[in-house]
Amino acid sequence: MAVQPRRNSVAVKVGRVTVGGAHPVVVQSMTNTDTADVTSTVNQVMALAQAGSELVRVTVNTEEAARAVPKIVETLAMFSVRVPIVGDFHYNGHLLLKKYPDCARALAKYRINPGNANIGRKTDDNFRTMIDCAIEYGKPVRIGVNWGSLDQALLMRMMDENAQSASPVDAATVTMRAIVASAVMNGQAAESYGLPKDRIILSAKVSNVQDLITVYRDMAAQCDYALHLGLTEAGLGAKGIVATTAALAILLQEGIGDTIRASLTPLPNGDRTEEVIVSQQILQSLGLRSFTPQVTACPGCGRTTSTFFQDMADQIQTYLRQQMAVWKEQYTGVEELKVAVMGCIVNGPGESKHSHIGISLPGTFEEPVAPVYVDGKLKCTLRGDHIVADFITLLNEYVATRYGQPVGAR
Repeated sequence: MAVQPRRNSVAVKVGRVTVGGAHPVVVQSMTNTDTADVTSTVNQVMALAQAGSELVRVTVNTEEAARAVPKIVETLAMFSVRVPIVGDFHYNGHLLLKKYPDCARALAKYRINPGNANIGRKTDDNFRTMIDCAIEYGKPVRIGVNWGSLDQALLMRMMDENAQSASPVDAATVTMRAIVASAVMNGQAAESYGLPKDRIILSAKVSNVQDLITVYRDMAAQCDYALHLGLTEAGLGAKGIVATTAALAILLQEGIGDTIRASLTPLPNGDRTEEVIVSQQILQSLGLRSFTPQVTACPGCGRTTSTFFQDMADQIQTYLRQQMAVWKEQYTGVEELKVAVMGCIVNGPGESKHSHIGISLPGTFEEPVAPVYVDGKLKCTLRGDHIVADFITLLNEYVATRYGQPVGAR
């Protein structure tokens, strides 16, 4: 089944990146450092950008964080890192943006949660103050609703209306409707205050896969704002990756979504860039974008009692991702390269032939040779203790030959 055409959303310029419209889906990430710690935050932003994050969000929750933002952006520029920095505001964003104009100017976008921008107030003065700052400094805004901090006044009003309805629905359905209503209504409010539609992105995050799909389908049907997708608080490890993929893949398949983030919980001292790699892999697996050459590898079975092919597949995938930092500047289209590392004769030769370049390693009791296929044809057979190094040499030669024209010439 082919991916459906993208929904018609209004394009939004965020620094050097364009979100929405006919533009490719954008990968976003977020730091988990103390933003006031300029060095740590710069280092993490650089790592996320190096991994391929096209927007990076930072928390701006204190005066120290607000003062640090211009220094962070300046330091990144010194290292030629131009990734747009998004400021995440809750509760006191109206105060920080007004008190620290250098912060307001340095950020490429503001993220506002309407559920806590005016908490305890009967007016939306705080929300409007942040919208006014966005207008003054020419910045786009993501209006990000989260069911963990949903506008309770709106929810209670909709609950009351539902109770009085001739055909009431369950509370969970009302909550989902309230999430969508909050996002769309606040987008319309921002427009009424003077913020153009091409500076507005909406998101409505929940942590349940089916609920997220329902919410975004409804929101996409009700508006043409650019939409940011993400399963909030996705969780640790396999659970977080699988849940995020399950939710985002369905929506992206339906043409819904202009930016995405995998909100994974990293292990202690874990690699924050994992969320970038997961987002990229979702898009690449769906055929929406290409970021890095893909390695096809079999899962192994009783015919492959050796772990050599697994180690080789891991080494090749790691090598390809590391090389992309250099290759993408030299070779146009190399991110679409397909490599196969297979473990035995059953599917090894056939799968290798379907890839640009592939190797079929010997399984248990098979002859200790490894045929290499290039563009569907047998090129050579590798033997001995240097198969990995020899295959990498062949891989480098193939990339240089196939993608060796100067960038822009293909």
